[in-house]
Amino acid sequence: MSEFNFQGAVAVVTGGAGGIGRALAARLTAEGSRVAIVDLDRASAEEAAAALPGAIGLAADVGDPVAVRAMVAAVESELGPIDIYCSNAGVATGGALGDDEAWDLSWRVHGLAHIYAAREVLPGMQARGSGALVITASAAGLLMMMQSAPYTVTKHASVSIAEWLSVNYGGQGVQVHCLCPQGVRTPMVTSDPRGESEVASSGRIIEPSEVADAVVAAVRANQFLVLPHPEVHGYEQFKVEDRDRWLAGMRRLLARIAG
Repeated sequence: MSEFNFQGAVAVVTGGAGGIGRALAARLTAEGSRVAIVDLDRASAEEAAAALPGAIGLAADVGDPVAVRAMVAAVESELGPIDIYCSNAGVATGGALGDDEAWDLSWRVHGLAHIYAAREVLPGMQARGSGALVITASAAGLLMMMQSAPYTVTKHASVSIAEWLSVNYGGQGVQVHCLCPQGVRTPMVTSDPRGESEVASSGRIIEPSEVADAVVAAVRANQFLVLPHPEVHGYEQFKVEDRDRWLAGMRRLLARIAG
């Protein structure tokens, strides 16, 4: 498989008006791609797009299959067939076990949104023999976010969806990537003191631009798992090798944060 060519590629970035999404849009533009920034709020998407040459801003609820279909059609009508789709939108859904509303929102944004995207863009990529789907999960999808069951469980779903898509659609020119950062300096982290304490206790908090750099490098190398924090690989190994010990360590960490 030849190296992915960003120059002239049509890219979609959901959740693109801020945080990791905005950094991805900027980096893809710098690589020569034509970017569609998608966000729930149209004004925010258009404002972010206005800062990037050739970018367009669109509004869509990624948890609504009809909205995703319409958004994809609009992008392809204006820019052409989609070469790289960053299914990046995410939500903070409160703490503890969460209520039904938190679970519903989490499932739609962290789970079904990736399915809806795959249904719309992967068949075309397969037919053309090229394309990349980048699913933003989280280190929580490999490990855990102790403060929130809805976030942890649905980010595990993000990882599983990406793995399934890689097995069933990977090859034949189509690439699937799963982005699993740990602490990133975005409002989702910095707006929650307890969540920020948990993230900071596990390692350094990096900038969104560093995440975007890691994504571009992984797409170029056709590497499935994107780890902007390389240490997450070791954490996952420890979890798998001795789950009881890992769980005990997580309980101690939770008690330290709570104290």
